[in-house]
Amino acid sequence: MPESVRAVCPGSFDPITRGHLDIIERAHSVFHEVVVAVGRNTTKNYLFDIDERLDLVRRAVGHLDGVTVEIIDGLLSDFCKEHQASVIVKGVRFGTDLDYELQMGQLNRFLSGIETVLLPAGREYGTISSSMLREVAANHGDISPFVTAEANAAVRAKLGY
Repeated sequence: MPESVRAVCPGSFDPITRGHLDIIERAHSVFHEVVVAVGRNTTKNYLFDIDERLDLVRRAVGHLDGVTVEIIDGLLSDFCKEHQASVIVKGVRFGTDLDYELQMGQLNRFLSGIETVLLPAGREYGTISSSMLREVAANHGDISPFVTAEANAAVRAKLGY
């Protein structure tokens, strides 16, 4: 593998989950450099603001040399060009994820020539999403098995318990 291969793992990471970490760590095992692109989408209602999400992601991936965390504004294909990344890595859990990510992968290849690599979610966390965890936490459920200790503490603090 050439050392110049840089991959981007995009997402909202609200909050970052162990499933997200699994995909990032697996991407890191394949690609020399990984940029975790934390999205800012004005149509979404986030639990954490962009700075909080950046901090939680940076803490979660701090043990991985060659992994950086950046804000993404605008098109993913433009972000990849700006960061000289040649691959997008996405995790897929179910058929609906696969259908959506295939369409996005084809669009990103058309827009910029960038390739998309789809990694199947690990069985431990494959059925879990951040939105599900936010709902569980909002109802005082225990999400600690699915997030880092820092993310769990941040969620509990944000929700006031």
